[in-house]
Amino acid sequence: MTTTRTTSAPSKPIPYIYDDSEQLAGDVASRLLSNLAQAQKERAYASLVLTGGRTGTAVLERLRTAPNRDIVNWHRVNFFWGDERFVARHHPDRNEKQAREALLDHLPVDPSRVHVMAPCDGGFGNDATAVANAYQALLCAYGRLDRTPLFDICLLGMGEEGHVASIFPDSPAVLEKQREVVAVYNCPKPPSTRISLTLSAITRSREVWLMTTGDAKASAVATLMEGVTPQLLPAAGALGSHATRVFLDAAAASLLSNCADLRASAR
Repeated sequence: MTTTRTTSAPSKPIPYIYDDSEQLAGDVASRLLSNLAQAQKERAYASLVLTGGRTGTAVLERLRTAPNRDIVNWHRVNFFWGDERFVARHHPDRNEKQAREALLDHLPVDPSRVHVMAPCDGGFGNDATAVANAYQALLCAYGRLDRTPLFDICLLGMGEEGHVASIFPDSPAVLEKQREVVAVYNCPKPPSTRISLTLSAITRSREVWLMTTGDAKASAVATLMEGVTPQLLPAAGALGSHATRVFLDAAAASLLSNCADLRASAR
């Protein structure tokens, strides 16, 4: 698919450091509500890319229980996913299932604006490439592939080796430049087959919010903030057109040389 795009310079990552994962989830949820409400004020609708995992799900749970959650018109939010495990619809590992249980099933969302990646027992059967092609077509039908940004906010976790969505170091997906969505095979983490946005799609977010916790992530975080190529650390290529925010607990930030100063500035 050929597209004509306007681009802007990607933003450098801005770290925010919290005492623990609970404090992080609460603040990210609060920021997310404010940003989505502002997006709707400016553009009537908002678009949000969801992520799975423990931290991403915790943020969604905090959104659900936030007393001011109705500052967002949830009927006017378009929901997408950064990636999906290619498993059956009701499999507990499926990001869609986690998001529905944590948030979506509890909000007055417009079902036509909840854009899921099809499961392996869906209409495309066990053909992950067909699912990726369909999601690519969906983004095209969304009508904004000729403009940047495509999404208002893209939520992402980060793995110990620096993967984001299902883009792993030295994989074909990290090198993809022409497509917004790909099928990912032979992933180093189970399940081995997944569907993922590419860095080309992720970087067409107005803001990218990376969230990661735990000392097992500390080395990848330090490498990210020092600067490295996306091929070695895919998170380094996940940059928003307006802002890139990296939300960390103290353990994940423990190898940053200016950790104490950054913690103070995040408050």
